[in-house]
Amino acid sequence: MLVGNLLPLPSPCAPGVAYSAKRLLRIGVVLLGLQVSLADIAGLGWGMVGVVIGVVTLTFTLTLLIGRLLGLSTSATLLVASGFSICGAAAVAACDGVIDTKDEEVASALAQVVLFGTAMIAVIPVLSGLLGLSEHQAGLWAGSSVHEVAQVVAAAGIIGPAALAVAVIVKLARVVLLAPVMAVLAVWQRRRHDADPASAGVRPPLVPLFVVGFLVAVVVASLGIVPAPALSVIKIVQTLLLSAAMFALGTGVNVRKLLGMGGRPILLGASATVIITLLGLGGVLLTTT
Repeated sequence: MLVGNLLPLPSPCAPGVAYSAKRLLRIGVVLLGLQVSLADIAGLGWGMVGVVIGVVTLTFTLTLLIGRLLGLSTSATLLVASGFSICGAAAVAACDGVIDTKDEEVASALAQVVLFGTAMIAVIPVLSGLLGLSEHQAGLWAGSSVHEVAQVVAAAGIIGPAALAVAVIVKLARVVLLAPVMAVLAVWQRRRHDADPASAGVRPPLVPLFVVGFLVAVVVASLGIVPAPALSVIKIVQTLLLSAAMFALGTGVNVRKLLGMGGRPILLGASATVIITLLGLGGVLLTTT
């Protein structure tokens, strides 16, 4: 965002930036699937798996309702709902690849993931102590509530090793839900396209190819056919690809337009954070006491 507003990139960079924002993003999301093992997720128990599904579904739905009450656009609300309920910036970017959005809406959602997710790194460990939760319970709570995978690692790492062990698995269970949510959004976008007489040309795909690739990657990871050293390298590549995509998205942001959106997007992000935090805590207490 700083580069895009203070030092605009030369015009020859435009094709590469556009390629990073779309193509590299989708490749990065596919590689993210290789970090997910269905066996590890099943090891959480069906109760906790149900909690993860419930937390993501309710957070997504309630965020949409609040966004509508606040008068925000559907696209801006969907970006926040995806990022806060599933897996942070990667979900925001994936949603941007499925529906029609504005650059400032994407930037706002990404900024909120950083803002509120970073705050959760401190809040979850403190509240866990005040509530007398065990390390295991606190880890489940962090994994089911904190926005980014890296933020989950940071928060659970503060709590302790027992918390970290389960927090990452719970978070990856939320990541798995990226595929069905994006598939539903793709169908919705396709129907909107068909209903709009002005939308001529190629129809959006029924299920985006990168979503299919993500699911295939999850299956491959679950079969355990990729050696651990290769997975370590792939994880670095995936991080680089998603970082390049975030940079590219940032360069297209107009800060003046972003500030002109007012405080309603921030209120939506704060509301979504409170919702997922309370739902996560309730689900953990329900399944562990």
